[in-house]
Amino acid sequence: MRRIGYGGEFRFPWTVVTARVPGTPAVIVQSCEMKEPLLAALFEDLAPRAMTVSELNSDIRIALERRFSNVWVEGEVVNFLEAASGHWYFSLADGNSFIKATCFKNQNYRIRFMPFDGLQVQCRGRITTYEKRGEYQLSVDSLEPIGEGALAVAFEQIKAKLLREGLFNDDLKRPLPHFPRRVGVVTSPDGAALHDILQVLDRRARSVDIVLIPTQVQGETAGRQIADAIRLVNRFCDSCLEHERIDVLIVGRGGGSAEDLWAFNEEQVARAIRASNIPIISAVGHEVDITIADMVADLRAPTPSAAAEIVAQSEREVMGRIGQFSRDLVRQMEYKMIGARSDLQSLEMAAVFAEFPGRLREKRHCVEQLATGSQIAVSARLAKRNEVFGAVTGRLSPARLAAAAAKSSKRLSLLNLRAESAAVGITGGRSANLASAMARLNALSPLGVLTRGYSITQKTSGEIVRDPHQTSVGEQLRITLAGGKIEAEVTRKADL
Repeated sequence: MRRIGYGGEFRFPWTVVTARVPGTPAVIVQSCEMKEPLLAALFEDLAPRAMTVSELNSDIRIALERRFSNVWVEGEVVNFLEAASGHWYFSLADGNSFIKATCFKNQNYRIRFMPFDGLQVQCRGRITTYEKRGEYQLSVDSLEPIGEGALAVAFEQIKAKLLREGLFNDDLKRPLPHFPRRVGVVTSPDGAALHDILQVLDRRARSVDIVLIPTQVQGETAGRQIADAIRLVNRFCDSCLEHERIDVLIVGRGGGSAEDLWAFNEEQVARAIRASNIPIISAVGHEVDITIADMVADLRAPTPSAAAEIVAQSEREVMGRIGQFSRDLVRQMEYKMIGARSDLQSLEMAAVFAEFPGRLREKRHCVEQLATGSQIAVSARLAKRNEVFGAVTGRLSPARLAAAAAKSSKRLSLLNLRAESAAVGITGGRSANLASAMARLNALSPLGVLTRGYSITQKTSGEIVRDPHQTSVGEQLRITLAGGKIEAEVTRKADL
């Protein structure tokens, strides 16, 4: 605009015009309207060009973003929506008015919790407009809850989600090996946690190998690196040799603030721990620090040093336990031997075995007496026959004597044969009777009965059980068989 002097002075009478576009604040447009017709005619060629709505909205956006480039707004989240694109759309209200707000995906990934309706928050961002509609809104860069930290809200949200999915269930937790040979440690190589673990293992169990899987344990990318390290160790163990396998994994770091420990609260770390085939001990911070990793791990150690003490028992303690087990084993063996000797002595003193040798000796003595009597009877009968033969021989003539002698000799031979046959028959009969008696004795012998599949059942007091009613369910019994003895327990009784 050119300035023209009038009456020695520059006079520019300004008229202020206020315009409002729907959905936007009032816009002040200053225009120069000359009130005097003569002067107005001089400036007719300088009349302003009319703006389009798009141009006006663009100028408004630029003005708003320049004026409100960094503002803090406090209010209640209303109508929160997470779009499929990852952007967040919601409104902030204070009871009297509200303002629309947007938090785009490239900004909200830094926010560690998910907003929800009714949450009181404090937002930082800039005022901008949606030019197509002429609506102004707050473009949010950061978001913090009021009254409770963002980390606490995010912690409770992640905990509730994993709890619903059952990742904290005790039946999913795997037992730790008693004597691990190789221990993996997922932590920072420069942190105090690794130093503490190495110091404890060097003091308590130098035979344990340590495998360090270095990773960041603090910062925005720490959670992803920890999860990747756990998955890397599992892939290694799936393809390595048996002696190279890692038996247990320690995941943790030293103490710090809630912000420093946040990587161990991330969902991706919890899911990597739960999916691991290697048992995992979580050792994060100090004893008072509780993280999501502690809840989902197979075992939580209050500190990294405590985790090292858990996985590697003192070698001196192990040797002491082995010695104690050896002594207990020897005592148990001695007790068993004493019990076996007592059972053998009780068996030797049982009446059924003490009577049998005596009865067997009696039968043998009877058989010997019968055999001796048979021999004496045969000899006496032969002697009597010889006496008669001599008397007859003396009364006969020589010729007849010779004939008679020959006849008598023949008869004598026949008698001798008959006597021998009778003796053999008597002896055989006696032997048969003896064998039959011995067979009957053997049939009556408890040992003989046992060889045919029978058994002797006794109570622990030594009483012989002949009827089921002598026993009760649950009572201990001793059963003697031909080849040994067994102990049994009555589970059921039934009558024949």
